[in-house]
Amino acid sequence: MSKAAHGHTPAAWTGVTIAFVGFCVSGVAMIIPNILLFWAGIAVIVIAGVVGKAMSIAGMGKQPSKNFAPVAEERTPVAAG
Repeated sequence: MSKAAHGHTPAAWTGVTIAFVGFCVSGVAMIIPNILLFWAGIAVIVIAGVVGKAMSIAGMGKQPSKNFAPVAEERTPVAAG
């Protein structure tokens, strides 16, 4: 798993940080009953996904690795003898 560098990109860190803020806002809104603040936190969580994906498309996400062969190849068995 460490070879894949899963989630160690600026896009991933930014998306998770923004989503964490959204979860905190929604959590506080549940403690103090405030429906508007709750939905604002949910909106921040959705925005986090959009920002993370936009940053990934802009080149700040995980780049495809050239070290791994395509997985879709099917191999035929070799007959013994």
